[in-house]
Amino acid sequence: MTDRDANLVIEPGEGRPYAMGTMQALFLADEAETDASYSISEWWLDPHSAGPGAHSHETHDDIFYVIEGEMSFLVGDQWRVVGKGGFVRVGRGTTHDFRNDGDVRAGMLNIYIPGGFERDMAGIVKWFAENS
Repeated sequence: MTDRDANLVIEPGEGRPYAMGTMQALFLADEAETDASYSISEWWLDPHSAGPGAHSHETHDDIFYVIEGEMSFLVGDQWRVVGKGGFVRVGRGTTHDFRNDGDVRAGMLNIYIPGGFERDMAGIVKWFAENS
């Protein structure tokens, strides 16, 4: 049995946390648990908080599902406000970003396909610490 074949239960608040100022991530399933097929994480932004900045991934798709509040998403060259229960798929090579323009904390679930996103998190956390 591989790690991917094993069942996984994560209780609320459990996982691997990453703090980036007014943005926090909680990784729930990484490449070790999914055989690098996908990574799943929660992302939480305080009110009136910017996200990571416009970027793209040439080899990965990003899926976002808003679980609390409203999030603003840049997909290509258009910003869209997406409320709780809303879904956004960003294909490979598409410029994207997200932010919380609202007055309450907002959160989303991110599915990153294929997996391996967690490999970048140490550098991302370091960048936010140095550029906050």
